[in-house]
Amino acid sequence: MSSTADQTDVDLPALPTPDFSRFYRHDEMGRLLQDFAAARPGLMQLGSLGRSHEGREIWLVTLTSSATGADTDKPAFWADGNIHAAELTASTAILYYLHHLLQHYGGSDDEGRRITQLLDTRTIYLCPRLNPDGAELALADRPRHIRSSTRPYPYEEQPVDGLVVEDIDGDGRILLMRIPDPHGSHKKCPADPRLMIPRDPGEFGGEYYRMIPEGRLLHDDGVTIRVNPDLEGLDLNRNFPAGWRHEAEQVGAGPYPASEPEVRAMVDFFVKHPNIGAAISYHTHSGVILRPMGTMSDDDMIPEDLWSIKRFSEIGTRLTGYPTVSIWHEFKYHPKEIITGTQDWVYEHLGALFWVVEMWAPNKEAGISDYPWIHWYREHPVEDDLKLLRWSDEHCGGQAHVDWKPFDHPQLGKVEIGGWDRMNFWRNPPPQLREREAARFPGWMTQLALSLPKLELLRTEVEALGPDTWKIRFVVANAGYLPAYISKHALARKVVRGLLFEIDWADQPAVELLRGKRREQGPHLEGHGGKHSLQAFLPSREVTADRAVCEWIVRAPAGTLLTLRARADRAGAVATELRLAAETAATD
Repeated sequence: MSSTADQTDVDLPALPTPDFSRFYRHDEMGRLLQDFAAARPGLMQLGSLGRSHEGREIWLVTLTSSATGADTDKPAFWADGNIHAAELTASTAILYYLHHLLQHYGGSDDEGRRITQLLDTRTIYLCPRLNPDGAELALADRPRHIRSSTRPYPYEEQPVDGLVVEDIDGDGRILLMRIPDPHGSHKKCPADPRLMIPRDPGEFGGEYYRMIPEGRLLHDDGVTIRVNPDLEGLDLNRNFPAGWRHEAEQVGAGPYPASEPEVRAMVDFFVKHPNIGAAISYHTHSGVILRPMGTMSDDDMIPEDLWSIKRFSEIGTRLTGYPTVSIWHEFKYHPKEIITGTQDWVYEHLGALFWVVEMWAPNKEAGISDYPWIHWYREHPVEDDLKLLRWSDEHCGGQAHVDWKPFDHPQLGKVEIGGWDRMNFWRNPPPQLREREAARFPGWMTQLALSLPKLELLRTEVEALGPDTWKIRFVVANAGYLPAYISKHALARKVVRGLLFEIDWADQPAVELLRGKRREQGPHLEGHGGKHSLQAFLPSREVTADRAVCEWIVRAPAGTLLTLRARADRAGAVATELRLAAETAATD
């Protein structure tokens, strides 16, 4: 019975249907994932990468058809989300893909055939929430929106002065406070007084306001207000080994590379699963796909790798509607700063392909078609703010920008609280748009995974050289688009081996290997992807570089059972059994 029949010809429990308009807390997500695994045990296994700083499971989903082999014997694609605490839509993207794969496996339409081919031949590893502690804090009844991990860093002492950012009025949101002040930096927008805009250079004589994050003031001296940084100052995405720098150079990096349990768990998993050839990490927000690298320009990258990354990036843009940009050239927080994180570690250390997706663009939603990513936040025209305000009124029930309301602050006295709800409408889409954003990505992820190298057995050949002497040929090929090594950088880093051939006869003492070795090192197999746009006009001389053969000569009695195996780190493994007999012929 085929693997597809295993899933479709028997009565299986109905798949759970997640509510993609809401964000799941940790225990709810665990129960949901357990229900998925129980509904499709032949396709999904639920495990754990490890435990977070506060002891929560970091859930790991393994998706592949168990009827066609083990997950580690197949090329693999990885996707994770929610490494940053309040970027919760990232976990929605992973849950959506999980549901999509299980829902379509075994289907007879085009998507069903694609997903069936995918899970029969590849492995998908999904980590819906790499940072469960930070997400739980963001989803609390009185939330806090820290950057990432909840571990106090770089110091453990609680603040004794300054302003602690928190939900001071208990409405479940963290907004802004405005206080009338002739020295204030903001004023009401003449076109709509709800909107606060910067005071012009040299401007005086108007009504001005001091803008302060919503929060509680410690040790108020009646004059100065300093906003405290979060006690939890770690950024898990700066804790990866590649490009790690000290706190003085990279804020939130942690005391040493992979010091944090969440990062260490992911690093350990990747190192123990060399079958992972491509990966995506989901974040929010900007509505853009970020491609390598963050530490060097395109001119300094290996050209063949850059061409490959750009080719798949263009597919991503076409399928998702998100533009793709270089981190180095177009997505720096500051022109003099270098950003490192997951993407640099996966490509720089491991040579696997990697992208970061910044989901959701409120700017674009409001009709702002030309915005320079993160640089927009430094400076943009007031017309953009007015467009966003209209979007809030017309599509978000006036909740993306909250009207100012009086509040009697325990230390500051009378203030007003309002402004942009960054958590629910900026960092994440409003509930009605979350599923739409997550639905952009399954097609791209599936095409990436189906492009991974895939080792296949072409044939075995046995020739009798005498009554007990045999020549054996074992022929395999890479059926995937990408080469078995994935990238030239992986070869340069020596993180992938060439093809490994093995011959085994268990404990049969009468077998003698006359030529060849029990384990032979073979070549790195190319894929069927064209190396350049002129491939049809200038074909490669290596027209069979996707194939390899290993030969042995053995002395063994007729009837001896041999096992032949081949493995490539990122292309999977194949094996076959061969019984020696005088009438043995080539087999496919």
